[in-house]
Amino acid sequence: MNDIVRIFDTTLRDGEQAPGASMTLAEKVMLAQLLDRMGVDILEAGFPVSSPHQFESVQAVAEAARRPVIAALARAVKVDLQAAIDALQGAQYPRIHTFIATSDIHLTAKFGEAKYGTTLAEKRRTILKMAVEAVQMARAFTSDVEFSAEDAGRTDPGYLCDVLAAVVEAGATTLNIPDTTGYCLPHEYGALFARVRAMIPDTRVVLSAHCHDDLGLATANSLAAVAAGARQVECTLNGLGERAGNASLEEVVMALHTRGEAFGVATNIVAAQLMDASRAAQQATGFPVAPNKAIVGRNAFAHEAGIHQHGILKNRATYEIMRPQDVGQDPDAGIRLGRHSGRAGLFSRLEKIGATLTSLNLDDIYERFVLLADRKKELYDTDLRHLLSSSSPDAVMPAYQLQHFRVLVETGQDPKADVTVFEKHEGTTSTTTGTGDGPVSALYSALDAATGQPHELVSYSIRSVSEGADAVGEVTALIGHSGAFFRGVARHTDVLQASAEAYLDALNQLEAYRNDRNGVRFAGEGIMSSFGG
Repeated sequence: MNDIVRIFDTTLRDGEQAPGASMTLAEKVMLAQLLDRMGVDILEAGFPVSSPHQFESVQAVAEAARRPVIAALARAVKVDLQAAIDALQGAQYPRIHTFIATSDIHLTAKFGEAKYGTTLAEKRRTILKMAVEAVQMARAFTSDVEFSAEDAGRTDPGYLCDVLAAVVEAGATTLNIPDTTGYCLPHEYGALFARVRAMIPDTRVVLSAHCHDDLGLATANSLAAVAAGARQVECTLNGLGERAGNASLEEVVMALHTRGEAFGVATNIVAAQLMDASRAAQQATGFPVAPNKAIVGRNAFAHEAGIHQHGILKNRATYEIMRPQDVGQDPDAGIRLGRHSGRAGLFSRLEKIGATLTSLNLDDIYERFVLLADRKKELYDTDLRHLLSSSSPDAVMPAYQLQHFRVLVETGQDPKADVTVFEKHEGTTSTTTGTGDGPVSALYSALDAATGQPHELVSYSIRSVSEGADAVGEVTALIGHSGAFFRGVARHTDVLQASAEAYLDALNQLEAYRNDRNGVRFAGEGIMSSFGG
């Protein structure tokens, strides 16, 4: 396919405008270089007039990424345009991206002063004149000028066409028709592009889509624009951006790749780098993606249901329309074991960890697997090894069970914890006490005393998985011993309860590992074993 859709990445500009997603200069340069290697055509590096940091960001990105076009955003006013021009002096391929609002609601709200006109008609004439003058000023610096009609999706179509025709005559080479508020439906947005393309048939003038996700339609609207003639799509990694975000770069790229026959176009993106780019954006912004996020989510190519597992083990195309490795995902991580899994998925994973199925009582293994899957959200390789080494269904029950705990925190005193733990093998119950620097430390000290297992607490983390005063906290405790690592996870509205259960979960895995007669065979496999491979 020789018909290329240019990918305009605005993660560094519009993506960073997501509240809380601000990035350091070093993080922006790192992302810019990664996007450069991935094949992004245009990088919008920032909004230079808005702050010294933004100005420096554009300069730094222009120096660091020499292959793509580097765009700087500017309102249709001289001070903005001059700042963009100054910031882009070092760019190999500079682009000025200037914009002004065109919808009636924006004109009346943002241009209320008399100098812009007292009637809507007068304001429209003023805005058109400002747009033309901005493009002319930008064109004096570079031949690559993009004009955006802000809130084009809610702009009177006739007036929008008048503005776009005028800026093309003034020298604009790319026309962006943004759905700034995420208001448009795909058929409406596509029709708007078809109308503009009919008015400006010169394909040297590139039509661009920039969609927001307020109704969850950003990717769909972007694709509708491509079908109607757009040859540039403005998007962000992981769909970052204002409010509900922008069109997701990875979704747009893979839709065009996977359904290339429907669109008749291609992109220059190296899709195998999408996962690395997504992870880098998550790290830089602190915004994780949902497990079920298309393309880059942890579950995007994962299968727990038995019917699905059986299908992909026969032929991955039964339930996957893309190959995980084509977007940088791990193809071996597709089988995830839980209560919905069937025999095919379980036995496939057992073979991968070295089990010889012909020597096993598979019915017994599966029955005990079902019992354990009802107790845990997900089963990891350490759980399966325990199943392999045990012959009794009772063996899947934990060695230690928490029956009661109490934590006392007083001003000026070290926190103190008491725990009562049932030990299955001895059939005894013991109550122990511990102190520490904080309540969790005291709780873990008491549990250590109750179990008596030497180990090291490698990491402890807690996060909220819901909102409100009664939010559920998820605790993850990772412990290590002799080169092996074991992770416990628990959720509860009481974070101390979750902390105790997560720690005891990890201790139970360690105990099972020690009792495994084949344990030495797995020694040294390290943390990846604990996390399911």
